[in-house]
Formats: sequence, structure tokens, C-alpha cells
Amino acid sequence: MRDAGLTRAIDAAGGVAQLARKIGVAQPSVSNWSRVPAQRVIAVETASGVSRVELRPDLYGESAMPDDPVDAARGQEYALLAALLSSAPPKALLDQIARLSDNATRLGRAHAAVAEAASRAIASDVKREYSDLFVGLGRGELLPYASYYLTGFLNARPLSRLRDDLAALGIERVEDNFEPEDHAATLCEIMAGLAEGRFDASADAQRAFFEKHVSPWMGRLFADMETAENARFYRSVGALGRLFMEIEAEAFTIAN
Repeated sequence: MRDAGLTRAIDAAGGVAQLARKIGVAQPSVSNWSRVPAQRVIAVETASGVSRVELRPDLYGESAMPDDPVDAARGQEYALLAALLSSAPPKALLDQIARLSDNATRLGRAHAAVAEAASRAIASDVKREYSDLFVGLGRGELLPYASYYLTGFLNARPLSRLRDDLAALGIERVEDNFEPEDHAATLCEIMAGLAEGRFDASADAQRAFFEKHVSPWMGRLFADMETAENARFYRSVGALGRLFMEIEAEAFTIAN
């Protein structure tokens, strides 16, 4: 029997087939779910607009959040970036982003810019923009993979090193996810899990993972997103991501 969160997500997406198509999963896999798998929560949230708290309250409810509010906020930031990098945001998610709170900090101002862009965005236009940026007819304008940014080739040595480190952390690949693990969305989702304590890793292991697999290239991806020819809504996402990578690098340096 499906739980309430999964049922609502299926209804919001327009049925099992539509949800499966939107998240790139075979329809029989979704049909067999009793609840959303942990590794699919962000993708399902993006596709359906149903919040991760409702989809998996055991993972994202208040009782499951880390005691440190900074780590909780970091996890939410990474999860937002993962959602926006994994697929084009539907209207429900754009509406949520448009309500992002802001403040006078650098990150607060970046949130305000993304919220403003989301409030003006049309979901169908953002879907085409996402395709032009990251998919294209043969390839998109940007290739959001660590291997490409670090070596100029896909599926290169950085991917094999990442797989070794994921195995050491006990983080397994989702069977029906056909993207290489060094996709920016996957790495942001992993960092969200590390920040929120969903993956069992020490603070030193989390810092080492960031410095080895995220910091060397992801800031460049976000900077390229800011100036990409096909970017409109995603220019604000690029600015937010670039700034957040800088803040994370500074914080890990101080902690070290």
C-alpha cells in the first residue's frame, strides 16, 4: 500500500506514468514503490511540487533534522540546488521558490534574486531553458559533470575516484538512475545528505568529500550558468550556487 506522500505526488504529477517519465524512472519501478525511496525524494519533489517533508517525514521532518541549525540550512541549500539541477522545476516548485525568505546577507540577497526570477518565470519556458542548457539535441550548452569540468571528457578518472569514495561512505547508486554519479545534481544531493546527517560520515569526511569532489569545479559550473546564452531563470540559480560554493569553501577552511 502506498503511503500518503507518494499517493499525493502521483496525483499531482498526473499519474504513475507521468511521474515516472518526469523523474526518468521506469514506470514499473514507481508502481512497486510503497513510499518514495530516499534517493528519489528531491526528484519527486521537483516533479510533483509535493514537499520532501510530506514525502518522507522520517527523513525531512523536524525530528529528523540535525540539531545544528547551520547544518540544517546547509542541507536545505544543497537540496534546492539539487532539485534545480536534476530537472526543470514545475510551477509548484517555482511558486515555492518565489516565497524564499531573504535578509541583508549575501546569501539572503541571492535568495531574493532567485525568488524574483521564479515569480516572473513561466514553467513551460523554464522547461525549454533547462533543456537548452543541460540536454540539447546532442548536448546542452553546459555539461554539469565533474569529469568534464576537470578533464574535458565524460566518464573520466574523477568519476571512478568518486565511485570509490561513495563505496567507502556506504552510499549506493540508485539502480534506475542512469546519470553518472558525478552529475552536479547528484553531488548536491549527497552533500545535502551529509549535512543533514542522513549519511553516516564525520565532519572531516564531509570536508574531504567537498574538497575532493565538489569544490574543484562546481563553482565554475555555476559561474558559467550566470553567463550562458540560454540562461534566463538559471542565471539567478548560477549566482546563488556560485556564492554558496564560496561560503562552503570558506567555512570548511575555517573549520579545518
